[in-house]
Amino acid sequence: MPGRALVVLIATLVAFPLGLQNHDNNRATEADAVARGRYLVEGVAMCGSCHTPRDQQGSADTGRLLLGGPVPFEPARPTEGWAAVAPRLAGLPPGTDAQFITLMMTGISRTGARPRAPMPQFRMTRADAEATLAYLKSIKPPE
Repeated sequence: MPGRALVVLIATLVAFPLGLQNHDNNRATEADAVARGRYLVEGVAMCGSCHTPRDQQGSADTGRLLLGGPVPFEPARPTEGWAAVAPRLAGLPPGTDAQFITLMMTGISRTGARPRAPMPQFRMTRADAEATLAYLKSIKPPE
């Protein structure tokens, strides 16, 4: 039964952020989508680890959340194609909405290739990819 307990735990952790308050065919309101996206971006995928610039002390500059910048770490061994800079995600992620959603669902970028390391190849559901996009678009970068 340990396997069943793990399945129940994972299902609970995935469902909890949704609040399970919207029973209308799982159609979330915009606010629900943004909240779900925030949970995915900040709590699960940890996008800020690479896509948030660092301050002089090397800490994430939360005033410039997800504005892109140098990737703050290097691979343990040489890795061909390692990205030195992570793009801006806040406000308007790279590419069109459809291209971004495809990237999050399939792990294939708008160029038709896998994203460069250290970017993972996500396999999100459409709803999670759309929620991620909604959250990123909701972030108002400083002027």
